[in-house]
Amino acid sequence: MKKLILFLSLTIPALGITHAQRIHKLFDASWKFHRGDVANAENKNFNDQNWRALDLPHDWSIEDLPNQSDSVIGPFSAKSIGATATGYTVGGIGWYRKHFTLNNTVNKEVAIYFDGVYMNSNVYINGHLLGNHPYGYTPFSYNLTPYLKKNGEENILAVKVSNQGKNSRWYSGSGIFRHVWLTVTPKLHLAQWGVYITSSNVSDKMATIRVTSKVMNENTGEKKTILRTSIFDATNKNIGETEKEISVAGNNSANAGTGEVLQTFRVSAPHLWSPDAPYLYHAVSELIVNGKVIDQEKNSFGIRSIDISAEHGFLLNGKPILLRGGCVHHDNGPLGSATIDAAEIRKVHLLKSFGFNAVRTSHNPPSQQFLDACDSIGIIVIDEAFDQWERPKNPQDYHLYFDTCWKKDIASMVLRDRNHPAVVFWSIGNEINERADSSGLVIAKNLRDEVKSFDNTRPVTEAICHFWDHPGYKWDTTAAAYALLDVGGYNYLWKMYASDHAKYPERIMMGTESFPMEAFDNWQQVKEHPYVIGDFVWTAMDYLGETGIGHTGLDSTPGFQLQTFPWFNSWCGDIDLIGGKKPQMYYRDVVWGQSKLEMLVHKPVAEGHKEAVSAWGWPDEVHSYTFPGDEGKEMQVHVYTSYPVVRLQLNGKTIGEQNVSEETKLTATFNITYQPGVLKAIALQNGIAIDSVVLQTTAKPAQIKLTADRAVIHANRNDLSYVTAEIVDANGHLVPDAVMPLQFSIEGAGKIIATANANPSDMESFQQPKHKTFRGKCLIIVQPKGKAGNIKLKAEGKGLKGGEVIITTD
Repeated sequence: MKKLILFLSLTIPALGITHAQRIHKLFDASWKFHRGDVANAENKNFNDQNWRALDLPHDWSIEDLPNQSDSVIGPFSAKSIGATATGYTVGGIGWYRKHFTLNNTVNKEVAIYFDGVYMNSNVYINGHLLGNHPYGYTPFSYNLTPYLKKNGEENILAVKVSNQGKNSRWYSGSGIFRHVWLTVTPKLHLAQWGVYITSSNVSDKMATIRVTSKVMNENTGEKKTILRTSIFDATNKNIGETEKEISVAGNNSANAGTGEVLQTFRVSAPHLWSPDAPYLYHAVSELIVNGKVIDQEKNSFGIRSIDISAEHGFLLNGKPILLRGGCVHHDNGPLGSATIDAAEIRKVHLLKSFGFNAVRTSHNPPSQQFLDACDSIGIIVIDEAFDQWERPKNPQDYHLYFDTCWKKDIASMVLRDRNHPAVVFWSIGNEINERADSSGLVIAKNLRDEVKSFDNTRPVTEAICHFWDHPGYKWDTTAAAYALLDVGGYNYLWKMYASDHAKYPERIMMGTESFPMEAFDNWQQVKEHPYVIGDFVWTAMDYLGETGIGHTGLDSTPGFQLQTFPWFNSWCGDIDLIGGKKPQMYYRDVVWGQSKLEMLVHKPVAEGHKEAVSAWGWPDEVHSYTFPGDEGKEMQVHVYTSYPVVRLQLNGKTIGEQNVSEETKLTATFNITYQPGVLKAIALQNGIAIDSVVLQTTAKPAQIKLTADRAVIHANRNDLSYVTAEIVDANGHLVPDAVMPLQFSIEGAGKIIATANANPSDMESFQQPKHKTFRGKCLIIVQPKGKAGNIKLKAEGKGLKGGEVIITTD
């Protein structure tokens, strides 16, 4: 059985970078916030003294609502406009204001950069409207220079965020939920996202690196500069350097003050990037005038080759790789959508630790920090743009803005993300209503061409589903849509692979969404057919919203798929909301070949009823054997194995033996009468026992065990320690059925910013220092206050010996 190893260390990016005359400063600290609309809040002289002080990133939809009651619990309201889609959370309007002063900005350009604001933001500087940005998931920036006060005078940056109406099919969160940066550059400077790095002629012996750099001249007259680009390996050794002198026209010229330079390098014996060896280089670009470096920028990149064909499949660096993929939404569970660096890094670490080597960012561009983590940890990414085009899925969704915004949003996604080696695919859409209509084909071609105008080194895909929304359409109607794509995305359509391949033998296919219960069938297609390059389950992780689509219950009823209040969690992930392994992941381990033997026990089904499993669900089985009160009841045991024969024993007595093969989908099913004790599955080969797995009944709850995923963290609010509280018996074994309220206290250099458990239907506040356990566990997220020192976290519960853990910040 594969052992899960979580990450022991992580690197949190610096708060700001100063190179030459460039300042790139994290601008997250010391904002003022008001939930609700306020007249004239954009004005410089508006009085925000009584507004709440906070730091970014921030998501107000995850915060406790006022007037708590049976229908208002924590951040959840039974009257939420988003209802099941957004997990009964509440959006609305919010205002942010930041007071700041700047010095030494004469002859400088000052810009503000937002990595993501959900949604429909208006940004003002000193009362002047800089612009509106509707889409909640793409980065954007504004030039502040013309509107700034003189050196030393106070400036006011104000942001109005409008998350109104029904605009999302999942939890979006609300507010400035990603990082904000302030950049100060000289008038002659490297353009935002202007350095583009590609590799070609890649082999173990040599690779060609092309660095294209865009230089901006905000002066009125022509300027000359030397562009020096240096390549460094992961040890910071300079392995190549070149210089080129260029002249850049002034910004009042026909060339709009831009210049572009191509520089080429040859790297001997390159370290090639892959999920197994995610090696990163970086390029340093410098502008030099009169012997002085006036601007500098650093960009990480990886050297790797991509070759995809129906005949040979997906080759990374010339070697075949099968994509063990999962779809993820952008939220961080109890933190909502707030993009705290450590949360994004942990998410990627969890995916990698559980065996995924690929992820689809459903259904929007992710944060920069998520992609940085995929680069350094080694996860292949499908970077997805949109969930809708011109036709709506909700009345107030992005379709209202698509026609006027798609070009700038595609540019933002591709330009920001194109240097990430982890990004291997661009996706232009998901289950688009007009996907096969004439209007949709025009849009798809435009999107594809726009993507390739910025980056032609990666394949373009789109996730296409069956015509549930167009009764009467035949499947072959999709042929024209697939013809526009480099890789055809199939949602829940593995049964179409063989027949489509017969008709379209050059088409490359990828399962962009699949049901957990069809894990074996989908993976068989990937293993057997090179034209099917991977499978992406919906979903890799539980997420907020789309409540209960992975629900398992009794006796299917109308409306069974979505569950209503108090459900708030999708419950369809292989990994639960707090990072735990769910039953379907144990099966997937065997299907993927990461484990050879796993065993789960199905909870008893109430007499007179039948179990009903939703399309995205999984039978109600658990990786434990503790069922007090169910003695004498019939139970089902599933043993998942790639061994040929398995024997089941209960308390030393053999229950039976079964042959297992691909014909049984690697599954053996046994019926037992529950009695406490030891349940053991033994794998046999040629009659000899060669492997086993044991589940044992635990005793009564006795104490609380606290375990920090990282006991030493940085004294930086972008770092976190995730502490798991477990209810254990006197022998230290997890009590898997324990549902007990716990209280937490903390002292020292940190604070509790969230608590949670994995229960998808037990609403509680995520912000209070207390939480019930679910299946014996709950989670406490600790954030440093910003100074070095020790943090002591304690947990207490009635009738239990308390737990304690020490976390150090440095």
